[in-house]
Amino acid sequence: MSGSLPVHPMMTMCYLSLIIANEILMYIRSSKKYTSDVYLQDTIGIDREGNEVRVEDKLADEKDSIDEQVDLKIRIKRLCGAITKVLHNRERDVITLRYGLQDGDEMTQREIAQLLGISRSYVSRIEKKALMKLGREIGDNA
Repeated sequence: MSGSLPVHPMMTMCYLSLIIANEILMYIRSSKKYTSDVYLQDTIGIDREGNEVRVEDKLADEKDSIDEQVDLKIRIKRLCGAITKVLHNRERDVITLRYGLQDGDEMTQREIAQLLGISRSYVSRIEKKALMKLGREIGDNA
């Protein structure tokens, strides 16, 4: 520092502390604009098993691709045609109630048995027979 004016060490420390405080303040202000950003790896909760649920998990599960949706609609149409074609009324009723094909509300075999006035084991046999018929019909047309 030859040729410069003598500076008191306390003044230098005060000056440097102001510069450091200003730099910290500028850093905090600049980082505020990133507080609303959401990243795919951000955790948004925990599932029933205790695993972290991330944004990317929810985005991947939200929508099926268009080809999967079209394929599903074709399969449903084929299944509905097979149900009306190969099943008797009672088999159709059991399958429709069991898998909620009319209103989306699935029923247990016990509930179906009470509704139809038959035993649960008979509902099970009807369901098994109907599923085998549908499997053969859909398998033949696939």
